[in-house]
Amino acid sequence: MITKSQLQFKRAFDLVTVLLFLPILVIPIFILILISSIETRQFGLFSQNRVGQHAKVFKIYKIRTLKEGQHRLGSLVMHATKIGKFLRKSKLDELPQLYNILIGDMSFVGPRPDLIGFADKLKGEDRIILKVKPGITGSATLKYVNEERVLERQKDPDHYNRAIIWVDKVKINKKYVMNYTFYLDLKLILKTIFKK
Repeated sequence: MITKSQLQFKRAFDLVTVLLFLPILVIPIFILILISSIETRQFGLFSQNRVGQHAKVFKIYKIRTLKEGQHRLGSLVMHATKIGKFLRKSKLDELPQLYNILIGDMSFVGPRPDLIGFADKLKGEDRIILKVKPGITGSATLKYVNEERVLERQKDPDHYNRAIIWVDKVKINKKYVMNYTFYLDLKLILKTIFKK
């Protein structure tokens, strides 16, 4: 199981790394926010409440990729913009989460931060997942990199997500916390970068 000293070292690594990369990426992030603002006709930075370490709720930041559109039956629906599709596929929409790492809400590696109603409802041994900060990438994130496409093919996406995907993610994330090493974090970061 991850120890207090490992959590402290993990935080130090996150802080040093984000301070190295944020100055280089701050201008590209602002450019993406501007492009998104033009495409979606809303402010291009999207925020949403998510469940973090110790079930504490925090605001996660992303580049806005969805805009309202008219459904053929007349109702309003949300759909990805042209650039939004690319940003979602490449995960560049998650660059603003470097700020979340900087202020200590997130880590580079960990379980993905969930909407309220998932991680905050964990019980018993499953709650060990909440010992670590949520991450931009992780074992479950890599396994379910095409989660949106998988859910699109289901008759009842919400039920499939809760009964199949979420249950599997809990198992994967428990294993991550129980068998944590810094080497594992480095391995997951490299897998994310090189998509292997």
